[in-house]
Amino acid sequence: MDGIQHQVERQRFVIEVEGHEALLEYRMVSPSVIDFIHTYTPHALRGRGIAARLVDAGLAHAEAQRLQVIGSCSYVAKVLRERGLG
Repeated sequence: MDGIQHQVERQRFVIEVEGHEALLEYRMVSPSVIDFIHTYTPHALRGRGIAARLVDAGLAHAEAQRLQVIGSCSYVAKVLRERGLG
């Protein structure tokens, strides 16, 4: 996943870049539904596509696990709409 860690116990995907941590948090609504609830990219890392990489990792996980996806996070919702998934 290109440096991205899936921290299942904390329900998030995380990447550390240049000493800063960016993340995508989720919650399991049910065993078959994942809700991506929050993305955070520190100011020092913004504009570099890091949030997009995290969302890609989260969506790849959801697809591999055959999970229905909800994008409560506005950024995730935007990505889903752009890809025709939401």
